[in-house]
Amino acid sequence: MNKAQLIGMTARRAAELPGGRQLAPEDIDRVLETLFGTVEHPGTIAEALKADETVDLGSFGSFHTADGTAAFRPGRALSEYLQDQVG
Repeated sequence: MNKAQLIGMTARRAAELPGGRQLAPEDIDRVLETLFGTVEHPGTIAEALKADETVDLGSFGSFHTADGTAAFRPGRALSEYLQDQVG
């Protein structure tokens, strides 16, 4: 899945959630750019990692640094979903 597909799917899923609403693809793109950053502008996750902080996204997982590189530790909900233990 490329970034454009991720944005499109996210826009559709946001509208399908209970109480959800349609989000503009441009807004989703801006959020992704702000979180993950670009080569020219580091995102908020990169800034937190550089400050030696862990970014905890609950049951999805967490980003942290390990030996000077970014690492991701999947959370329980993501791990179980990928192993087909949920749903």
